[in-house]
Amino acid sequence: MILKFTKMHGTGNDYIYVDCTKNTLDNPSKMAVEVSDRHFGIGSDGLILIKKSNKADFFMEMYNADGSEGKMCGNGIRCVGKYVYEHHLTQKTEITIDTLSGIKMLRLFIDDGGKVRNVAVDMGAPVLEPQKIPVAVNQFGISNEDAKPILLKSLMVGESEYKVSCVSMGNPHVIIYLDKDMDIKKLDIDKIGPLFEKHEAFPEGINTEFIQVVDGKNLNMRVWERGSGETFACGTGACASAVATILNNMCDDGVTVHLLGGDLTVTWDREKNTVIMEGAAETICEGEYFEKSV
Repeated sequence: MILKFTKMHGTGNDYIYVDCTKNTLDNPSKMAVEVSDRHFGIGSDGLILIKKSNKADFFMEMYNADGSEGKMCGNGIRCVGKYVYEHHLTQKTEITIDTLSGIKMLRLFIDDGGKVRNVAVDMGAPVLEPQKIPVAVNQFGISNEDAKPILLKSLMVGESEYKVSCVSMGNPHVIIYLDKDMDIKKLDIDKIGPLFEKHEAFPEGINTEFIQVVDGKNLNMRVWERGSGETFACGTGACASAVATILNNMCDDGVTVHLLGGDLTVTWDREKNTVIMEGAAETICEGEYFEKSV
């Protein structure tokens, strides 16, 4: 089978995009593993299918690099907005995208050449209830009846104790703070990330953000995503980290999150209880992929 694709990225978080509004794709989980391989495939953090929806303008179906299905990706959904506009699937600059984490509203910013450069996404309300993230509160010595938001709670991971905060933005996230004076690029994330991802405290796995608070308006971030390993960026992770850092009284309600792949601006409107994320969306290439024979 020949798969027509577009490779796009949002702050370095790259996915393979396929238009499934007219055609279906058999076994997308298997295809995600194939195309994501950076040596024998196209190379990406996963696969995103754009489909029709009877509840919104489009539906986003996403798969991680290991073939597992994801619920939501903030960087991925921005690129969906760019894709549907530039491939003339819509003429709207405000569109709705249905996901497994609910319907998200996108606002597209168009340049003078008619191209989408930036996309703002209403990511909705953060989820703080441990059972809904989900988090196994017994790992923190807390009963279900006494469960409150997990903010700067101690957790043994491997042989070390960490102060962690947990937030869901459609995907589950755990946030860890690093010292200001350390070089975040030297963090041994390949060793630490998997320990969090598979920890008993997180029954569905977890995305792990390592955050360095620069000042009240700037955060440095590296991320280990469940099913994909370290990625250059994670939109839901940037939002979750901003919410946690605001609740921990470490930053303002609007911050710039500096990731390996670029910057995202995140604002938590606490009156409306919604998180707005804005960042760039870029097309890398388009082509045809020849599915491997079994």
